[in-house]
Amino acid sequence: MLGKLNKWDSQRRLKGAMVEGMESSSQLFEAYLKCPTKCWLLSRGEPGEGNAYAEWVKGQNESYRVEGVRRLQEAGPEGECVVAPPTGEKLKAAKWRLAVDLPGSSPTGSDCVCRPERTLDGTPDQTADMRSKLQIQPDPRLLEPRLHAVEHVASEGRGKAAQFVPIRFIFRNKLTRDDRLLAAFDALVLCESLGRDVNLGKIIHGDNHATVKVRTLALVGEVRKRLDEIAALLSNPAPPDLILNRHCAECEFQARCRKIAVEKDDLSLLAGMKQDERKEYNSKGIFTVTQLSYTFRPRRRPKKLRDKREKHHHSLKALAIREKKIHIVGSPEFKIEGMPVYLDVEGLPDRDSYYLIGVRIGNDESAVQHSLWADNVEDEGKIWREFLGILETVEKPVLVHYGSYETTFLHRMCAGFGVPLANAAGVARAIENPVNLLSAIYAQVYFPTFSNGLKEIAGALGFKWSEADASGSRSVIWRHTWNGSRDPAMKEKLITYNAQDCEALGLVERTASRTATHNRMPLEPTEQTLSGRMT
Repeated sequence: MLGKLNKWDSQRRLKGAMVEGMESSSQLFEAYLKCPTKCWLLSRGEPGEGNAYAEWVKGQNESYRVEGVRRLQEAGPEGECVVAPPTGEKLKAAKWRLAVDLPGSSPTGSDCVCRPERTLDGTPDQTADMRSKLQIQPDPRLLEPRLHAVEHVASEGRGKAAQFVPIRFIFRNKLTRDDRLLAAFDALVLCESLGRDVNLGKIIHGDNHATVKVRTLALVGEVRKRLDEIAALLSNPAPPDLILNRHCAECEFQARCRKIAVEKDDLSLLAGMKQDERKEYNSKGIFTVTQLSYTFRPRRRPKKLRDKREKHHHSLKALAIREKKIHIVGSPEFKIEGMPVYLDVEGLPDRDSYYLIGVRIGNDESAVQHSLWADNVEDEGKIWREFLGILETVEKPVLVHYGSYETTFLHRMCAGFGVPLANAAGVARAIENPVNLLSAIYAQVYFPTFSNGLKEIAGALGFKWSEADASGSRSVIWRHTWNGSRDPAMKEKLITYNAQDCEALGLVERTASRTATHNRMPLEPTEQTLSGRMT
């Protein structure tokens, strides 16, 4: 029995020791919520290769935190705010009302154990040497969590303890579940310092400095689970299996990970593939895009499924990439019975606001581009009316856009500023029945690109943007920069970017339509022979 106890205790303390050697700061915890690889790299002090959006977000959050702290200090009684107060037992006897930049004790997951100098059988503790052998050397700057601010609420009566509420500042107007988990992490940090539960946290966020209360006790279990996962992750001297995900676009390690994924020909390069699908392929011995490409087999669809939407074939996407050809499934129809009007809208999703409507009417050299600019939210109604006026000048307009962003835009503008008048029937039809090109090509037109993003497909077709780093996230930075400076050059950059998006959209639509028409054959949907070699 004693032998079993010693073995169990040894395993428990080993895990605890590994956690002790790499206690998770909020930076590491936040990184893990986005990507395990990012968390591992940060813990080792790996330098990022730069990402404009990641740096901008970091700067915005820091500026917002500083401003938020200043507002709280000015709102509170003079002399009742302290900076970096001591922790531990003294914290319980605090006289301050607000503490800023408060150092906390790192939470250590579910195995929070004391670590004696000797084991139960009296032998010296070897865990420090073991940590050295494992080469666990996280960046020391990340080890000690510091809380943005803590509010001290005095006891409401005899026998009732004072309350301590962690406060976190987030510059975004919209919060996510990850933000609430970070608030729960702060509460757990404070819990470790106080030695008692902290069941409430606060998030101050957005342009209006709104305050959201977070019931942290409901989230602590998940936070502890994630901390255990982080401990296991960081105890390994080798990085985790690299998997690209949506966070890559705003990560400082994007270039590094992308390069490795391309060298490995990793399945996660296929943006539309879910984690469960990737695991299923791996279980069958398929780990690369090239391997996957050899598994595609065209099959006749049962008659009962012919009227249903075709599913997306990852294997056919992989085949298109390997052969550098466009492949068509079935007989896709692009119902553009009229004058195509290519629509691309720029906005700030965080604020549900739209500041630029790009409209391109027609194709090739005869195309006409309109750029409708809004200086502020109050101008949204104005550019919407201008947009309707442009559509009224077009005979049988057919709106063509790419993705759900413009669909949401049309719904919100109609709800907020009204729909076309009854005598503008053509405009009303165009708004009620827009063509989402992404939806039309999905599962039917397979371009030799890892994703169905407009930038990637148009780029494969030879289109180039004036700005090499043009992207939706980059446009957010440009707009915020313009808001602060009113720089005409920044405005022109955004208008040019938006106009080129409209032009790229027209190129993709024409290519898909021509390829589908040229290769339309009286065969079963998945038996069509496809070509359309790309230039």
